[in-house]
Amino acid sequence: MRLPIVDGEQFTWARTSASAPSETDTVANIIGDVRARGDVALREWTAKLDRVSAATQDDFALRVPQSALAAAYEALPAEMREALIAAADRIRRFHEAQWPEDFTMQGAESEQLGLVWRSLRRIGVYAPGGRGAYPSTVLMDVIPAQVAGVASIALVSPAGSDGLPHQDVLAAAHLLGIEEVYRLGGAQAIAALAYGTDSVPKVDKIVGPGNLYVALAKRQVMGDVGIDSIAGPSEVFIVADETANPRWIAADMLAQAEHDIEAGAICVSDSRRLLEAVALELERQLETLPRREIAIQSLERWGELVLVERLADAMDILNDAAPEHVEVLTAEPEVWLPEIRFAGAVFLGHYTPEPVGDYYAGTNHVLPTHGSARYASGLGLYDFLRRMSVVAYGEETLQKHAKHIVTLARAESLEAHARSILVRTEDKNDGN
Repeated sequence: MRLPIVDGEQFTWARTSASAPSETDTVANIIGDVRARGDVALREWTAKLDRVSAATQDDFALRVPQSALAAAYEALPAEMREALIAAADRIRRFHEAQWPEDFTMQGAESEQLGLVWRSLRRIGVYAPGGRGAYPSTVLMDVIPAQVAGVASIALVSPAGSDGLPHQDVLAAAHLLGIEEVYRLGGAQAIAALAYGTDSVPKVDKIVGPGNLYVALAKRQVMGDVGIDSIAGPSEVFIVADETANPRWIAADMLAQAEHDIEAGAICVSDSRRLLEAVALELERQLETLPRREIAIQSLERWGELVLVERLADAMDILNDAAPEHVEVLTAEPEVWLPEIRFAGAVFLGHYTPEPVGDYYAGTNHVLPTHGSARYASGLGLYDFLRRMSVVAYGEETLQKHAKHIVTLARAESLEAHARSILVRTEDKNDGN
């Protein structure tokens, strides 16, 4: 296949996502069943959807034993273990640097206003399985929560044919000291975390990406429990000038396209010659790509090569698209950073491909997709903290401001609010 070059003046990148009513209803049915029947429903849905035959047995333990986590870690090749440890250290250091500070404002009299930060109590982490298992996502979801001081972390991940989640997922959990791991996937796992069962205590917030059914389940439980986001397919937006290497650009586009057929990859440039070379490179590299068929479908659906007159025009397209990942492959990439307002993460320079952030840089790879970078940010320390305001008034301050408070309360027909102030100020004025 060869991607055509499209004119930037006519180009719009309208990502669409829609679930069929049947899928939404199926998820609602699963959630309702888990709420009503607890562990029995979890075992039945696991047997049906994850094809774990032992799941129908009463003695099937939903929780993965510690010995299985330790064994998975010990079985890791030395090179993989070293890479996980190094990545975990970098992720931890980056998120430790995000800690906000409490603050206090002192008023003229006896007034004190402040803001303090407190960690969440208990979270659930969804680690995908099925077509792909991602130990890096375990690191990205768990480490910020640990840095924030979350005391209780439960990890769920679908079981394979051996009745256990993927070995690399278990190994990553062991590395991070996560003891509470459940062999659960799909909507039933989200329901268990949100509402609790005899085996799976409920959580306060659920984080982590998953398939369509996981996304729909997170949407349906939102409000009863906190969620990080509704994750969509991965996407990259590359801004390149004539100094960029077309071979590298093609490799970066395919790094997104190989995720799944809904992944998106765009390259925008002011150089037609560059875009023509990228189109040729995509053809060449696809020939030997293991996930070739997936990548081809992805590029046919959501791949674009866009020619603009000026790179400034690329910034307008980019900010309208609000993509998950942005690569700036230009002679002076830092010049363009102030122009990028809406993106999940930005990668500057020819030697900063997006996979650097996926695995090792230390920044978080759980990012807003599908244009949600217009209003949302990537996962970080703040997702596991709560802001709590603190107010302290002394007698003089309340006396000084009582009139305004009472006026506002009565304007809203809330007389008891007004009296809550007046019983303090009038009693004081009466000498009581």
